[in-house]
Amino acid sequence: MILVLGGHGFVGSNVCKLLDRKGAPYVAPTKAELDLENLDATFGAFQSIKPEKVINCAAFVGGIRYGTTRPIELFDKNMRMTLNILRAADAAKVRRLVNPIANCAYPARAELFREEEFWDGPLHESVMVYGFARKAFWVGSWAYNRQHGLDVINLILSNMYGPADHFHPERSHALGALVKKMFDAKQSGAAEVPVWGSGRPVREWLYVEDGAEALVRGLDCPPEIDPVNVGVASGLSIGYLAAKIADAVGYKGRLAFDPSQPDGAPFKTVEGSKGERLLGWTPQISLDTGIARTVEWYAENRMNLA
Repeated sequence: MILVLGGHGFVGSNVCKLLDRKGAPYVAPTKAELDLENLDATFGAFQSIKPEKVINCAAFVGGIRYGTTRPIELFDKNMRMTLNILRAADAAKVRRLVNPIANCAYPARAELFREEEFWDGPLHESVMVYGFARKAFWVGSWAYNRQHGLDVINLILSNMYGPADHFHPERSHALGALVKKMFDAKQSGAAEVPVWGSGRPVREWLYVEDGAEALVRGLDCPPEIDPVNVGVASGLSIGYLAAKIADAVGYKGRLAFDPSQPDGAPFKTVEGSKGERLLGWTPQISLDTGIARTVEWYAENRMNLA
C-alpha cells in the first residue's frame, strides 16, 4: 500500500491521478483526517495504514511575498511536518519514502544547480526559511538512513505549475501570479500589468504532471540517499516568461516591471542528468504546452477560486 501525504493538494492530487491510471493501491488522507503537524496523529496514521511506501507531497508553501511576510509559519509548520513524517516512517518500517525538495534549497550564488554544489553557500534571503526547511528533510533522511537504514529518495524539483495551481497573489509563484494578472487585465481592459522585480531573474519551470511522474518513478528506482535533481538545465527570464503568458492569454497591454520589488535569486535552473539516469526518464511537457493548459484551466475555473 502506498500512502500519499498531501494527496489533496496541487502536487499530491496529480500524484493520485497518476497512481489511479497505473492501478496502484494507495490511500490519501485529507488534512482533516491527518494533521501532520501533530506527532501522535501522524504516528497513529502510519501504524494504522501500515504503508509499504510513502510519497510526501505535504508542505506549507507560498510565493516570495509570503516568504518575506510570514517566515515563522513557513518554518514552524514545515519543520514540524518534517520531523513527524521521518519519525513515523521509521517507526512503521516504511520500505521507501519519496520526498520532493524545492530547488530554492540550493545556494543563492549558484547559476546551474548541481547536486555536488548543494552545500556550497548560503541560501537566498527571499527563500531562506522555506529552502532551509526542505533542505532539513534531506539532513533528517541522511540521519535516519545512517542510523536505522530508512530508504528515502529526495528529488529536487523546479517550481511546479499547471492547472489547479495557487493563483492567490500571496501564495502563488511567479508563473501562477502572472497568469492571473494577465487574464484579469485582459478582462478589465487594463492598459498595463504590474510585474514584480526587474524581469531579469532566470527560472526553470516543471509542469505538475511531470513532477508527479518523477515522484511516482521514485517509488521503484534504485536507492540513493544523496539529493537527486529532476530538470532539463534550461530556464528563461521572468520578463520573457511574462511575455509568453501575455501572448497565451491574448493580452496586448504593457508589462510594467517594478524594480523596487524583490527579484529573488538571480538563477534557478537544474542540471538533471543524475535524475534522468536514476529514474530512466526526463520531463516531457514543454513550457509552451504547459502554459497553454494552465491558462485554459484558469479561464474555466477562475470564478470558483478563493
